[in-house]
Amino acid sequence: MAEQVGISRMAVHGIWREHKLKPHQVKGFKVSNDPLFAEKLRDVVGLYLDPPEKAIVFSVDEKSQIQALDRSQPACR
Repeated sequence: MAEQVGISRMAVHGIWREHKLKPHQVKGFKVSNDPLFAEKLRDVVGLYLDPPEKAIVFSVDEKSQIQALDRSQPACR
């Protein structure tokens, strides 16, 4: 990057550090091959942007290769 923009490597490092950027830490995002993915995505995002009146919207993040375990804290009532 430094070479492309014509500044030193240390300048790039300083800018990244100042803005808390860590381009060496890559996180992946896999897009579904479901042909209805875009339609389903619009439905879900639509719930957040314009929820039905008096609705409660819950979100659950599913991670593969991770086993759900019992609660570590009692559920609030």
